Amino acid sequence: MNTELSQTTHATNGGVLRSRTVTWQEPEAVVRKGSAMSGLDSLLAMKSGALPKPPFADLMQFDIVSAEPGRVVFTGQPDESMYNAAGVIHGGVVGMLLDTVAGCALQTTLPVGTGYTSVEIKVNYVRTIRLSSGLLTATGTVLRAGRRVGFTEGVVTDASGAVVATASSTLLLVDNFKRS
Repeated sequence: MNTELSQTTHATNGGVLRSRTVTWQEPEAVVRKGSAMSGLDSLLAMKSGALPKPPFADLMQFDIVSAEPGRVVFTGQPDESMYNAAGVIHGGVVGMLLDTVAGCALQTTLPVGTGYTSVEIKVNYVRTIRLSSGLLTATGTVLRAGRRVGFTEGVVTDASGAVVATASSTLLLVDNFKRS
């Protein structure tokens, strides 16, 4: 997936128009390849570029930093396209980042053919996020991976290392999972 930011010099209501063009690879073939791998192997393949990331990850500017059994680290780069009407980064951006690392942490523990889906996520917003917050780092950790249900947590920090949000998540494990 590619994102390209452009800017138009014509002012509208006092501001400069900006846009982002988004392109991505059709995901179904990638999903089939990924479903033939363990959860950890598919994440590592995305990190290395052997498999493309899901389209939303590029759209939201999320990157995989590391993945190991029971733990993942992602980064997310907020930009002004993510601002809400109050002039801060929308909480849904951070919620999506937390849901992603919570699920992917559990994914690192799953064998071929087993998938998951979020059942519940509780997010605690600790600080306001602005462009000046810089690069966000999100860490997801497995608390317990049972036979049917997994429990994970996530923490997001800003560029200074301050915690901006936390989450706890419950996920349902799905056998014979086809990621399509």
